[in-house]
Amino acid sequence: MNIQINTDKNISGHGAQTQGVEDTLNQVLSRFAGQISRLEVHLSDENGTAKSGSVDKRCLIEARLGGCEPQSTSDTALTMDQAVNGAAHKMVRLLDSELGKLNHYNGQ
Repeated sequence: MNIQINTDKNISGHGAQTQGVEDTLNQVLSRFAGQISRLEVHLSDENGTAKSGSVDKRCLIEARLGGCEPQSTSDTALTMDQAVNGAAHKMVRLLDSELGKLNHYNGQ
């Protein structure tokens, strides 16, 4: 599963934070690793550094599955770790639903 991380100007796209995002996604989405060809992750701080303490950290995840349209989820939270975790767990629910439908229609 290839993971591409994009950040806005307010978020550092290097080092421990990027590795933490990759670790979280690999852990939470591990059971779909064989079906996901690529994850595109967009991290942003909606209010920038001007305001702190507000729920303004956003994570958007787009999963590309073989033979399917891309699927996306997002979450906003107080911290980037919470936003990534929330979006990843939403993706699990979405993929369970979408892949369940495909398996049902394909007679599996």
